[in-house]
Amino acid sequence: MGLEFAWPWLFVVLPLPLLVAWLMPRAAERQGTALRVPFYATFSRVAAAKQSPPSRWRLLLAALAWVLLVCAAARPQFVGAPVHLPVTGRDLLLAVDISGSMETEDMQIGRQVTDRLTAVKAVAGNFIDHREGDRLGLILFGDQAYLQTPLTFDRETVHTLLNEAAIGLAGKSTAIGDAIGLALKRAAGKDAERQVLILLTDGANNAGQLPPQKAAELAAGQGLKIYTIGLGAEAMEVQSFFFSRTVNPSGDLDEKTLKAIAETTGGRYFRARDSAELGQIYALLDQLEPVEREHQVYRPVTALFPWPLGAALLGALLLALGELLPTLRRSR
Repeated sequence: MGLEFAWPWLFVVLPLPLLVAWLMPRAAERQGTALRVPFYATFSRVAAAKQSPPSRWRLLLAALAWVLLVCAAARPQFVGAPVHLPVTGRDLLLAVDISGSMETEDMQIGRQVTDRLTAVKAVAGNFIDHREGDRLGLILFGDQAYLQTPLTFDRETVHTLLNEAAIGLAGKSTAIGDAIGLALKRAAGKDAERQVLILLTDGANNAGQLPPQKAAELAAGQGLKIYTIGLGAEAMEVQSFFFSRTVNPSGDLDEKTLKAIAETTGGRYFRARDSAELGQIYALLDQLEPVEREHQVYRPVTALFPWPLGAALLGALLLALGELLPTLRRSR
């Protein structure tokens, strides 16, 4: 921790002005004028002033400005104390269904009834915030699968983009196989033991090009572990004009396929009937895929070069004013 210079070798140019004054021949004085101007007398006074030896304070100010300029070029910086960052190297992808059925209002946050996607945002967002050290990515899928956030340590950005996801943005249908296929592309060539996909859906695969079971087999071959979550209540009161009736809003949920995907890849299947169960599932996932405590050391660096650079420019400005003001006074 302390002051350092990124390019300390630049201090070798400090004696450059002295070497130039010593080695370079003095300029020869020119006789006569090439152009007659009506204010020649003013130019003569300026020339006479320049021929007089500079005062001591001007020499000191010029030397100080040069030293400050060289210091700024050497890029001074303040290096802070080492900060230990926990890093696992694990790649954790979240695949979230945003098809039309996710707008079904059969979930609760507190005492407020809300749609499924809003509940996912609340619970999964908290899960994201606790995954310090993991690289997180976000996939949204409907008719097709889209990579909303590539793998990154920036949990805040992943959380923000999850909150900005809108129902129907990727279409009304559900392409589970394509979501797994996209995750495979993002995880290709990585360490198999550190690849995890958490796939959340409330329906069945009815779109896309890649069948879910085939995608699961490819994932198992690559070492991608998949945890699947089936979302949706099993009973819901629906009001009609004369009476209410109880329906199962999760009738389209294909639990058989989700279980097969998880079993094929060495993961697990979870059923979330409400936001409380969904929160418990994500808490369990934290235990199943714990954040490891390896560390990388990071030292914060604050650049300081603007200060000596600004001081050098100020010194140069004072020198210029010192040369100009006496001339202006004589010309009045």
